[in-house]
Amino acid sequence: MFDQYRSPYIALLLILLTGCSSVYYDTMESVGYHKRDILVDRVEAAKDAQTDAQEQFKSALDQFASVIRLEESDLKRAYDDLNHEFESSESAAQEVTDRINKVESVAEDLFEEWQEELELYENQKLKAASKQQLSKTKSRYRSMLKSMRQAEKTMQPVLNNFRDNVLYLKHNLNAQAIGSLRGEFGNLKADITNLINRMNQSIKRSDEFIRDMQSAN
Repeated sequence: MFDQYRSPYIALLLILLTGCSSVYYDTMESVGYHKRDILVDRVEAAKDAQTDAQEQFKSALDQFASVIRLEESDLKRAYDDLNHEFESSESAAQEVTDRINKVESVAEDLFEEWQEELELYENQKLKAASKQQLSKTKSRYRSMLKSMRQAEKTMQPVLNNFRDNVLYLKHNLNAQAIGSLRGEFGNLKADITNLINRMNQSIKRSDEFIRDMQSAN
């Protein structure tokens, strides 16, 4: 992916210019990298962020399962471990949101530019073909984005549930607290399973969109 940069010079230049999207796009286009290429890269990055989030939430669930098997003497360590997993899950969720937002940003710019450039055509047959391709690309993109956002929304209830349990353990470092957490484990497991399924659907849509964009080149 181009986001890994082709040279230290380009990397430095992009760091200086990313504050202004128009300058950023112009710079990227000057090295042969257009908005559609950036969009594909960002969809790929969002997909990777969701995969990482899946693994993190699985790890958090495993940690939760280990906590409810601990004896009272292990409670302080159990809280520290569980809280670490919660904070890591929160960071992973934020990364997913940030990546999706970047996808949405460049997609909006791409479609706006594409729509404006339709008016530059003299050949009406080519214009009609390009307009039809724009419509199809928008439709595929919206379907993919909807799936991404649905997966994103399933993260917050899981985090809320997780946070509640971490706080409860923090405030009640005793065997009774562990007993209460055992009762919550089933709900958290079901929520994370649903989250992972949603993300798998989103990742599948992302792969399909990437293939469509690449085949259209």
